[in-house]
Amino acid sequence: MATTRIEPMTSLQLRVLVIAILSSFVAFLDGAVINVALPAISKELGGGLQLQQWVVDAYLVTLGSLILIAGSLSDVFGRKRVLYAGLIGFGVTSLLCAFAPSGVFLVLARALQGVAGALLVPSSLAIIISRFEGPAQAKAIGRWTAWTGIAMIAGPVVGGLFVDTLGWRWVFVINVVPIAVTLLLLRTVHVADHGMGGRVDIAGAILGSVGLAGTVFALIEQGTFGWASPRVWIPLVVGLLSLAAFFVVETRVKQPMLPLGLFRVHNFWVGNIATFFVYGALSFGPLVVTLFLQQVAGFSAIAAGFVFIPSTLCMLLLSGFFGGLAGRYGPRLFMAVGPVIAAGGFLWLMTMGTDVNYWTTLLPAVLLFGVGLAITVAPLTSAILGAIHPEQAGIASAVNNAVSRIAGLLAIAAIGMIVGGTLNEAGLHRAMLAGALLLLVGGVVSAIGIRNGVPAAEKVQTVTD
Repeated sequence: MATTRIEPMTSLQLRVLVIAILSSFVAFLDGAVINVALPAISKELGGGLQLQQWVVDAYLVTLGSLILIAGSLSDVFGRKRVLYAGLIGFGVTSLLCAFAPSGVFLVLARALQGVAGALLVPSSLAIIISRFEGPAQAKAIGRWTAWTGIAMIAGPVVGGLFVDTLGWRWVFVINVVPIAVTLLLLRTVHVADHGMGGRVDIAGAILGSVGLAGTVFALIEQGTFGWASPRVWIPLVVGLLSLAAFFVVETRVKQPMLPLGLFRVHNFWVGNIATFFVYGALSFGPLVVTLFLQQVAGFSAIAAGFVFIPSTLCMLLLSGFFGGLAGRYGPRLFMAVGPVIAAGGFLWLMTMGTDVNYWTTLLPAVLLFGVGLAITVAPLTSAILGAIHPEQAGIASAVNNAVSRIAGLLAIAAIGMIVGGTLNEAGLHRAMLAGALLLLVGGVVSAIGIRNGVPAAEKVQTVTD
């Protein structure tokens, strides 16, 4: 098979890539850095497992539901303007989290932080799509994916250092530094900032948000009140009806926040199904392991955070490489094999008990997990966005990121049902099996459904819808 030579990046492309990485990195990092801080937050503010779930999911509810409308905002009003708004909003809400006086205040601040985070991710990826083409675009996406993926895995490391040395509130304060750097860099580059105009789908945003919030509320609170309680089944019914209404509205409005025509593109809809399963496992597994190591195995926050450093290094060293290979040879093989290898890491963790041996249990498992993710995530992103016309890069990246966040949101909300009311050894093993099954399904979906090479007609079709 012939290969295509990738030209070196220009100075402008390098700065655009750095801006895109920093903008999305802070949003992904904050979603992961919280993991090791949860026991300390619960100890100071109370609330137990439910508060821990809500501190994570309040962020993911707003991020997952509003990232779609944020993608539309990026396309309508311009990527640079939306990036500015998201960065400033994220900095302000991070400080609100840092100074939260109660659990309820922290959950509300985390929800607002998710709103700002929703503005960052689609715009940052869209500016990459606008400045890179062909194999160079695939490699740039690979580097972006490496750093955003690293944020999700390295978050516990950063969080552990701050929790054990300065306190859990500092995991939010630190966000101000990369935000300030990104704002300064953004002033030094010219990024196309003319939006396409049009309207924003407010009805869709409201229905999507209510639908996710009601469903997640029921999943988390059923452990306390039971499914028969009106406090559980009423929000569940409202949530499900709102989600159904959301899809109906999206077929009728002129400019929907979720253009269903995108899903006529084969690799786009198949890739998003794979994303749902892979990222559900990615959000769910490390969180459960981190909580188990601190609350059951007796690890400090720093020690628990450092457990995933090997996975971080795998992502850092290999994601760009596999992103480039996917650009040359097609993404299907990588998307099929990677999740299977990552699932092996979760299955290995089923040998772990309360007396943990790092060298024989944790290290091999996290290495398998990291290598599998490095093989998977860049080709996955390239397959999905490479099938879409660049003019719709903002909304397409928003849909893909919404799918990944919603997958994590629902998986984390289901922790109580899988591990039980109290996390123990048996609950950990059930969680690892569930995570491995999610990854395996993602790999099978990719192996069967992903096509190498996207016909140009498919790209044109999405624009004319």
